[in-house]
Amino acid sequence: MSLVRYVALPPGFETSAKEALDFAGGQVKRLVTSQPGAFPIYTLGGRWHVEDEAWTNWTEGFLGGLIWIAARRTGDAWWREQAERYSLLIEPRKDDRTVHDLGFLFISTWKRWYEATGDPSRWDTVVHAGRTMALRFNEKGRYLRSFVSADSCFIDIMMNVGIIFESARATGDEDLLRVATEHCLTTRRHLVRGDGSTAHEAIFDLDSGEFLRHGTHQGWRSDSSWARGQAWALYGFGTAYALSGDARFADTAERCADFFLDRTGSAAVPPNDWEEPDPPRPYESSAAAIAASGLWQLAGLTADPTRAHRYRDASIAILTALMTPPFLALDEPAWEGILRHGVYHERLNLGVDESVMWGDYFFVEALDRVLESTRAD
Repeated sequence: MSLVRYVALPPGFETSAKEALDFAGGQVKRLVTSQPGAFPIYTLGGRWHVEDEAWTNWTEGFLGGLIWIAARRTGDAWWREQAERYSLLIEPRKDDRTVHDLGFLFISTWKRWYEATGDPSRWDTVVHAGRTMALRFNEKGRYLRSFVSADSCFIDIMMNVGIIFESARATGDEDLLRVATEHCLTTRRHLVRGDGSTAHEAIFDLDSGEFLRHGTHQGWRSDSSWARGQAWALYGFGTAYALSGDARFADTAERCADFFLDRTGSAAVPPNDWEEPDPPRPYESSAAAIAASGLWQLAGLTADPTRAHRYRDASIAILTALMTPPFLALDEPAWEGILRHGVYHERLNLGVDESVMWGDYFFVEALDRVLESTRAD
């Protein structure tokens, strides 16, 4: 993957970003010391809770990922010790066949551990998890099934298929490469619409593999545009292109990114679903954070200079918005998360207008990416 070397940032951005990262580090340390070993998913009234309804168990890698970023940025031994500890806590999940989220779990933790040390045993764990993830592949429909049921494929899985590409590259296993590629092509065909918007779920006939219909669990309707799913798509297809070199995935990532930006406009932060009339809440900050990181990545991958500049500038604009008081919890000492106004599951009323762990993670990842890729050599 190429790095975007735009050294010039808007005036004041670098200072604000470093302040936001310092604040984020303080919030993470507060959580780790007050609830050691816990993996909260979202806040209630701004306080992290660990025993509430989770719907599915997919977020444990994000806290470890936040700790790994802090460990690398600070060089502090305490952060490094905690990063290894939280990674080891989730190691047994490399064999977890109940979820479609092993990329979220192990790319944010064990891959970072390998990058920090070069220890091949750390990479072996990532590869193992990728092989486990590939077992979800439905040969007739040519997709990785979601945790919901065997006939279901989620747009979210585009953020996890990368771990299969990584495993294929590490081992030379052509079948792993086939599984990852075919899943992306199926998603491109059935979950990405002609205008670049995405559906949340595709349902297939298990006997024939035929696509039957769209569905949604977290958007307004099956034919609407759920913002977080759109962010998963632009980021996930960009990663698939970075790991495979398949230009079809770059094209899809760009179309998904353009739709996200066109629909969000100057607001920078989208609602939960763009199509929902009079949405009860105007913002879904975790979708914006995911998009900011994915757009920065895509700016370094696209062959189109105009798009590269658009994606870079949009990433900066989103992060600038997220660093302001309505979103960054810097001005509310009792708030335990990093970003406010995130949404987990609006339909089930889980983590609505709160901090959510993946929103905090991708916000920090995006800030870290921008600062790392723009520093002078």
